[in-house]
Amino acid sequence: MPKVLTGQTALVTGGSRGIGAEIARGLAREGASVAITYRNSREQAEKVVAELVAMGAKAIALQADQAVPHEASTAVEQAAEFLGGRIDVLVNSAGVAVMGTVDQLDLELLDGVQRMMATNVMGTVVTTHSATRFLPDGGRVILIGSIVAHRIPTPGVAEYAASKAAIDQLARGWARDLGPRGITVNVVQPGGTDTDMNPADGPFAATQVAMTPLGRFGTTGDVAKAVVFLASEDAAFITGALLTVDGGFSI
Repeated sequence: MPKVLTGQTALVTGGSRGIGAEIARGLAREGASVAITYRNSREQAEKVVAELVAMGAKAIALQADQAVPHEASTAVEQAAEFLGGRIDVLVNSAGVAVMGTVDQLDLELLDGVQRMMATNVMGTVVTTHSATRFLPDGGRVILIGSIVAHRIPTPGVAEYAASKAAIDQLARGWARDLGPRGITVNVVQPGGTDTDMNPADGPFAATQVAMTPLGRFGTTGDVAKAVVFLASEDAAFITGALLTVDGGFSI
């Protein structure tokens, strides 16, 4: 079968592990050249790049802390230079989670919440703003949100949910902003997905699976396939949309 992204270029933030890494693999598998960013996991990022290169893709890993605006912006510029001056597909996947009920938020946790907002929200704003200079007409912007933006099934996730609700509204607004250039902006909203942050054998897994009609955890591949679809020509008339990938958990 022909590769749907042959000749395309992509930047995936937070691409060294979990969902971000699998998205990078999925895009490379379909023919895209891929730049990924990472904050601390250099060894893991280089391992992902080696996998992409083994697939025949052009790939690079760039260090950037998404919570630091100039680092996020510089990474976009470096990615564009490596990718030949343009970024056809931008995937904002970098994110962190801080959990705790509002009465438990001491100063240390509040510092974590502040960093979470800086990473999940402002990091996404800065990266997307910087990428608009390199996105061609008809490009793609894909944000990784979460189903907790709309449904909070357990205590302790309010602040994380708020950061992801902001992502949804940014996508809707940016779809208006960038629509005249034919650039689509969409959100993929994973449910319970087997990653190191939320493993399928973790303490909360059984509860999540019990609430999921399909009776299993999601895989990073489930999310990556949704991203590849939104990056493809088949999704050219989809923008401002929230694509939920949660096995029915949120119905």
